[in-house]
Amino acid sequence: QVRLVESGGDLVQAGGSLRLSCAYSGIFFSVAAMGWYRQAPGKQRDLVAVINSDSTANYADSVKGRFTVSKDNTKNTLYLQMNSLKVEDTGVYYCKVERRSGSAYWGQGTAVSVSS
Repeated sequence: QVRLVESGGDLVQAGGSLRLSCAYSGIFFSVAAMGWYRQAPGKQRDLVAVINSDSTANYADSVKGRFTVSKDNTKNTLYLQMNSLKVEDTGVYYCKVERRSGSAYWGQGTAVSVSS
């Protein structure tokens, strides 16, 4: 059974930092990519950062240079280090795993609120 559990969301002032974690289980093979998505209030869910099976990473233009995605296979955890946070980074952050078959799995989300 696939399970993704995000944590680390919080209320933080602009300019601050947070690290989000996504603990995953039941997924050990045929993973194409793992990533973070953000859904701001009243908006669609958008890609923030993704790490591919070859360990390359891609970022939304809005977070390049500020966010870093990584994973620790020994802990089965995906991370998102967020620095220099801006008010527009506010939203619910979701972890997503995509398999090569095309199937995808989502976590329940963790809320990040950045105040000015």
